[in-house]
Amino acid sequence: MKYYVIYDGQCNLCVNGVRILESLDQGKLFNYVPMQDKETLSGWGITPQDCEQGMILINAEQLSQRWQGSDAIEEIGRLLPTTGFVDIYRGLPGMKWLGDKFYEQIRDHRYTLFGKRDTYESVYCVDGSCKNN
Repeated sequence: MKYYVIYDGQCNLCVNGVRILESLDQGKLFNYVPMQDKETLSGWGITPQDCEQGMILINAEQLSQRWQGSDAIEEIGRLLPTTGFVDIYRGLPGMKWLGDKFYEQIRDHRYTLFGKRDTYESVYCVDGSCKNN
């Protein structure tokens, strides 16, 4: 099964997170699309306003199955071969609420906190035409 990770390609934190995920996954589960790729996203019915709510994870085999924001991060963590960290996190009272609030603060202040860059395009893009940044 494959998933599409839609991330802010101008956010330093987001790009560094994608680079870590690329090195862990090597394109086996995940392909990546920057939020700035409006043509690809519009084909999936995703608007710039949708992207303002945070990163998006899409099941490539069932495009209607989507996660956004902290839910997307949790689902990525669940899909990776881990020791069940996400299940432990989800099971702790109040952690989901705190995680959601933390994500919202980072999302809303990401450029101030981590800086802005030229758009990064992953080597594991959706259509195989991506550049090597």
